[in-house]
Amino acid sequence: MSRTPVFRRARRRYAAATAVSLSGAMAAWLLGAGGAAGAAEPAADPAAAPLAQDALYAAPDGSESAAGTESDPTTLTAALDRVASGGTIYLRGGSYGLAETVTIPQGNDGTAAARTTLSAYPGETPVLDFSAQSEDPANRGLAVNASFWHVYGIVVEHAGDNGIFVGGSDNVIERTVTRFNRDSGLQLSRATSDTPESEWPSNNLILSAVSHDNADSDGEDADGFAPKLTVGPGNVFRHTVSHNNIDDGYDLYTKSDTGPIGAVTIENSLAYGNGTLSDGSQAGNGDRNGFKLGGEDIGVDHVLRDNIAADNGKHGFTYNRNTGSMAVSGNVSVGSAERNFNFDGGSSVFRDNVSCDSGSNDRTIGDADSSNQFWSGENGPACSAYAGQLDWSFAEDGSLRVTFGGAQVIN
Repeated sequence: MSRTPVFRRARRRYAAATAVSLSGAMAAWLLGAGGAAGAAEPAADPAAAPLAQDALYAAPDGSESAAGTESDPTTLTAALDRVASGGTIYLRGGSYGLAETVTIPQGNDGTAAARTTLSAYPGETPVLDFSAQSEDPANRGLAVNASFWHVYGIVVEHAGDNGIFVGGSDNVIERTVTRFNRDSGLQLSRATSDTPESEWPSNNLILSAVSHDNADSDGEDADGFAPKLTVGPGNVFRHTVSHNNIDDGYDLYTKSDTGPIGAVTIENSLAYGNGTLSDGSQAGNGDRNGFKLGGEDIGVDHVLRDNIAADNGKHGFTYNRNTGSMAVSGNVSVGSAERNFNFDGGSSVFRDNVSCDSGSNDRTIGDADSSNQFWSGENGPACSAYAGQLDWSFAEDGSLRVTFGGAQVIN
């Protein structure tokens, strides 16, 4: 696949290039193996399997009254109204011009044995375009408030708030792209203000997804991925990429009004260039971190392993006043404007982390042994592996491949 340069900043020697196709290659991937506590992967990739029998089909030019067959497709909203639990909707490629939030409501659930599937038609890329929406917290794009759904291979752009909002549990959101939305690209939070804590979104898996160039008008709120404020336990982000969002790459913010959130796992993921959009512009007073992990002195024991932060506009990894005991292992941070690792409190455990070319010395309060190489004024020997151009792509199995100078450092 071809590579397209994404950003170059004069004060850093790191650049990034993408190698992502949003058409045939996306639909051809197979699911990666591996597991984690909480979220569970589906048993099979819908794009690799034969077309589901009795599936519904929707298309940009579909009719609400159409049969919903492959030869007579209906609309997206009509298909969602009709689909049975455990059924499948295929979205044909092209742009779906939408003005209202598309909601999968609470109670419209699949099951653990048979998730309900909303999938790109194999080899095609449906784009849900919400350009008709104004910027407003009520104007989300796709709201997944049900449980046991599998959303696969769609692009959501230009929503007036979040591109994809997940308020349900036990969902798999896979190989999606959220871009140019006017709040966080993909957010997990409670469905409504009166949703009890026992029903906060839990055990969701965000897999092989990309979120970029999300920006709100004040430049302070639009992150790439945001499992924050009101989420339950067991949510996992795996093989995800968040780049060039106006605020943070990943935001796990908590506040005293709602208390601690459930522990989130982020693994084998990448955050770069956050705080600056792909066109080089900046706006507002966003935090501009790669991975922001808390808020307001509330302790939550998140898990961060085998991730990379590069050239973010503030910190690479920051505790952000999370006073918990996080497990921070196997991560790499390079070229942050301030600190690569900023942990001014808490009792987190640090193992096998590497910091290179930091804007200032790292700070890691907690349990940090000699397996780490943190920045204290100069690069250590491990930095030789991260001295070249940063490139990334997805393999056919959906795993994230990251290279520096052509040498693979994450898969």
